[in-house]
Order: sequence, then structure tokens, then C-alpha cells
Amino acid sequence: MRISRTLSNFQILPIAVLMLAGMVCASGQAPAAPAADATQTAAAAATATDTTQASAPAADATQAVSPAAPSADATQTVTPAAQAVPAAKPGPAAKPVAPAKGKKAPYTGPTEIIVLPPTPMLDPEGRQMLDPDAKPMFNPPVKQLRDKLGHPVFDDKGKPVFQTAKDLGYDEKGKKIASVKEKPPKATPVSISRGTFTVDGIVGKAALNYDIADLKYIYMYVPGMGIAVISNVTFPGAKEQPNAFNDKLLTINVMDHTLELSSEKSLLGKKPVPAFVLIDRDFALPSRYPVVGYGPLRAAPYSWPGAKPNAAIAGTVAAPPVPKGLRPTLLLAPCPAGMMRTAAKTLPGQAPVEQPCVPIPKGTVAPAVAKSGAAGATGTTGAVAPQK
Repeated sequence: MRISRTLSNFQILPIAVLMLAGMVCASGQAPAAPAADATQTAAAAATATDTTQASAPAADATQAVSPAAPSADATQTVTPAAQAVPAAKPGPAAKPVAPAKGKKAPYTGPTEIIVLPPTPMLDPEGRQMLDPDAKPMFNPPVKQLRDKLGHPVFDDKGKPVFQTAKDLGYDEKGKKIASVKEKPPKATPVSISRGTFTVDGIVGKAALNYDIADLKYIYMYVPGMGIAVISNVTFPGAKEQPNAFNDKLLTINVMDHTLELSSEKSLLGKKPVPAFVLIDRDFALPSRYPVVGYGPLRAAPYSWPGAKPNAAIAGTVAAPPVPKGLRPTLLLAPCPAGMMRTAAKTLPGQAPVEQPCVPIPKGTVAPAVAKSGAAGATGTTGAVAPQK
């Protein structure tokens, strides 16, 4: 019985060594029998030792020493590649690049200036003026201002700001536009006050009253004779008549007839000067009486502005009224700003018709790449008309 117990202790010692080796191998991830299998083997060996008889100790020891086959699960090892890689965190959102300190953001506004269409040049009665060739006259187009950088200028409400005679702004390259100070041509003012037009001494028209800012042509029309176009300077087709302007008188000779215009004021000074006269025998007016006019045209239909009313002379007895046929057509009142008269002017001798003031036709305002120029008052002529 003592010998049996001694053998049992010797049988347990190799089993404990194997268990310790298995634990060391498991911690070092080397292939070895799993600890669970070794524990089961040791428990089985201990049970066998208690129940085994002395006659069969060698077989029991052999069975206890034999290692069990390693498990497939125990041979699997965890490699670094099999570990989960954490997902990268998103970086902060990109911020817009701010302009460098001291530099302005690039200009992104409009670059084209707005050019207003030309407007008609109006006479004192509000009608469109004509050039010497009877073509309509227009004011130059008005352009939008540019700033120092060449950009179009707008006000605080977003409306375009346009050039004026004193402020022309800058050109597209940012260069200041200087106002062109053109010396106006020398004007020849003429004032006809309480004038009388006679043909061979017979009064044809009376109570004439005209303030001519710059004399171009004076017209003397006589029924059956045609019209005499008169100027103080030469022009194509005209013939000179010496000393025709003489202080308060203008006297010319046409086909053995004497035409004379008198005034209470001097016409071109006291010194006599010649007149240059062109006769248009084909021109006719629907008037049975002689007519006087003035204007810039040297071709039909000529110009027939109305006369200003003559003021009463204080301290004198009023003369009998002039017969209707001898009175000139009176000047119409000017139109309000932005309005004009578009109806054809009533010619002398025609029945008067209503000639109301209407808004000036406006063209289409369109942007145009145009070089900024001077916005003077010089008119343009030709067939250019505002678009309606």
C-alpha cells in the first residue's frame, strides 16, 4: 500500500511539469496543447491513480505521460494585420481665401457704360430745330460716368449717374476727362422792334418783334414774287447788294421791286454793310400777304417763327389796331421740360391748329462699350432719330 502511494506521487510529477510547460507555451503563442486539455488529462490521471491496482502501474503511467493532440483553435494566432484599423477623422472644412491684407477684392460689377439716346434740339417754341440743309438736329448722347478705376458709377439706389458739362468723370483706363472749353463762334444778335415790312412803299406786315440770338438768314416773302433769303455773310447762290444793312433799315432790290424792313432799333450797327441775297421764285406760301421770317435754313420750307407781342408804350396814345392780315403770327409759349411740339408748324396764311406739347420720345437705353467723351451742347444732324 505504501509503494502504491509512492508511485502515484511519481506519476503526478511529470503531469505537473507538462501542465507548466503548456502554460508557458500558451503565453508565448507557440503551438502547444491547450491548458484545458492538460487539466482534463491531469484529473483523469489522478482518478486513475486512486483506483488503479499495483499490478498495472506502468500502463497507467504511460497513458498519463502521452500528450494529447493540439486543438485547431489553440493553434490560431492573432496577427497585427488582423486587427481593426480605426477610421480617419474628417478634417476641418476649407475656408474661403481672404484677400491679402491691404488689397481689395477683384471687381465683379458691370464694365459697360449706359449711353442715352440723343434728344431733339428744340427752338423757343419747342419744335425740333433743323440744320441749314433742313435736316433734324439732335443733342449729343449723354454717357454714364466712370470712376477712377474705369468702372461705371451708380448711386446709392443702384441708378446710373451720367455725365454733366462740368463733370465728365474718367475714361475706361481711369484717366480724368477734362472738359473741352471750346470758344463759341462769334454770334451776330439782331433785334427787330416794332418793325415794318414794305414792298415798294406799301405796308405788307407790321408790328414785327423778333429777338434773333444769332443771325443766319432773314426771309422776305412776297406773293407772286417768291422769297428772298438774306444774310450778312456770303453763301452758295447768293449775290451781294452793297450797303443793304444801314442802321435801322434793311433794303434790297428784287426784279425792279424794293423790299424794306425797318426797326426802332439798329440792326447791325450804324455803319452800312452789304447783304447777300438769294431769290427762290418757286417757293410759295398759302398767304395773300407778305411775310417776314428768320432762321438757319437756306432751303424750303425755311423757318417762320412767331413774333413776340409788342409792349405798350407808356405815355402815348394807342394806335388803331393793325389789320389781321398785316399782323404777324405770335410766338407760342415754350413747352415744359421734357416735352416738345411734334405737330408741323402752321405756315403763314394757314388756319391755326392746336399744337400741344407732348413728351419727348425716348430711345431704348442700352449698354454700349463706348469711350467716354465730352458731353457738350453741340448738336448733331442727319437722319439719326430717337427710337420710339
